[in-house]
Amino acid sequence: MIRMSIGYRIFNVWNIVFLVSLSIICILPLVHVLALSFSNSSAAGAGLVKLWPVGFTTNSYEFILKKPAFLNSLVVTLERVFLGTFINMMITLLVAYPLSKETQTFRFRTLYAWLFVFTILFSGGLIPWYMTVKWTGIMDTIWALVLPGAVPVFNIILLLNFFRGLPKELEESSSIDGASHWTTLWRIYAPLSMPALATIGLFTIVGHWNAWFDGLILMKSHDNYPLSTYLQTILVSIDLTKVSGESMKDLSEVSDRTAKSAQIFLGALPILLVYPFLQKYFVKGIVLGSVKE
Repeated sequence: MIRMSIGYRIFNVWNIVFLVSLSIICILPLVHVLALSFSNSSAAGAGLVKLWPVGFTTNSYEFILKKPAFLNSLVVTLERVFLGTFINMMITLLVAYPLSKETQTFRFRTLYAWLFVFTILFSGGLIPWYMTVKWTGIMDTIWALVLPGAVPVFNIILLLNFFRGLPKELEESSSIDGASHWTTLWRIYAPLSMPALATIGLFTIVGHWNAWFDGLILMKSHDNYPLSTYLQTILVSIDLTKVSGESMKDLSEVSDRTAKSAQIFLGALPILLVYPFLQKYFVKGIVLGSVKE
């Protein structure tokens, strides 16, 4: 049995204390938001809520969930996440694979790679981007939320570097067996790249779920707002002259802080549910392309 030195033990204890403290610091704000969302409006307004609900109530969630606009925006967001993630992942795979080849195999590989990198360094700006979306005729549709960001260049570069780290003998053996590039990609590269794909997929899902600005300027109808855009505007856009008596009663029982806390938690909940299933891949894929064999 290897005997640890005193310095190593001190470092190990300090490392554990530091990581546990950092974890608590990250978790406490979420716990506070959750406690606020289940507290009554008076306790939240008086600043009495810390890490446990005061005057437990579900009024904030009832106020949000019973609105048809919330459920409609949730459907739009789910459609965007599934459709957008599928398109992003497919394009990432299909672009990263050829760009991972050597110049001898793909003659203009470097030129194409730099063209993609150029789009990261320089962009046309907000107005040309908006005019392009408008002129293509996809305004106020789900495609306006998906197609403008269909080519995730940063993810392509990450996956490209991951592919370049895979042993070249795998592709050579498959080529000798008569496999095409399509077969090599889907039967060899894709299964071996699950950590990388899971990490990129997590980034893509979070990006689509949290995006709100594009929905705000590209959607003319509030019925087409994604969830993040709806939650961003739900309290700001309330017109008290058009609020019914029942809704006024709801507003009297729900404060701005409790309602926003409920929105934040509902917006983060799906990601919190998805992350544990991708965590084992995420830990491996977080160093994409940093180590090459």
